[in-house]
Amino acid sequence: MPEGDTIFRAAGNLRKVLEGQQIQAASGRPEVGDVDALVGRIVTAVEVCGKHLLLHFSGQRVLHSHMGMTGSWHIYRPDDVWHLSQSAAGIQLQTSRFIVVCFAPKILQLVSQQTLSRNSQLQRLGPDILGPKIADDVFLSRMRTQNVCPVGEAILNQTVVCGIGNVYKSEVLFLECVHPGTRVADLADDCLLQLLNQATFLMKRNLDNAVRRTRFRTDAQSLWVYGRQGEACLKCGTPIQMMRQGAQARSTYFCPTCQPCITVRATGL
Repeated sequence: MPEGDTIFRAAGNLRKVLEGQQIQAASGRPEVGDVDALVGRIVTAVEVCGKHLLLHFSGQRVLHSHMGMTGSWHIYRPDDVWHLSQSAAGIQLQTSRFIVVCFAPKILQLVSQQTLSRNSQLQRLGPDILGPKIADDVFLSRMRTQNVCPVGEAILNQTVVCGIGNVYKSEVLFLECVHPGTRVADLADDCLLQLLNQATFLMKRNLDNAVRRTRFRTDAQSLWVYGRQGEACLKCGTPIQMMRQGAQARSTYFCPTCQPCITVRATGL
């Protein structure tokens, strides 16, 4: 499942093979836009905005992508066998040495730089958790706009900070012993800041990992709770539960013993 760390790694790999390179061939689905217009253009930058990945081309053209739940970027040499079916490819870009393919994206649009600058979705994004350090007061002011929301929904809100997805949401809340149904208003500032710090630490630690890990032990279990519904909690043995949250009914995994629900509001809120 692509989250901020996945997109960050993908961008780093794409930079190595695309930046400064001329596109020699391009093809894609009609809804992406006029991809033929990319032939002959130079890739000038690869940019990450949370879960959005932007390829900038000479002539003020930008390919805006968002991987959603199942999308991915692949890099192949011309003679390589593709890992996924060509029918799942949203776009193919070929340079003198590599073929770059975006499979099954949620968003894939070729737009002008001017159009991109008016994109309301990108304009609303909060600071990137993998970018420069987010000031405490900036994070708290953004989180407090979500006071009436359960923290399991608020932490996924990309207008607060961008880059956190379902896996890190569940893992961070577990590690900080916070029930996902607790309202943001019921959590003290120190608790909210620790959620940010824990998420930042885990995501940055995973930037170079082939397998995402939040549990750094010698056994094979890499995650504490995510995807482990019905299995024993690795701390207390209680069966892990799963709940659906938000308008999109996103899954959240938690331990009801290690993460008791808080019903008393934090002092001063």
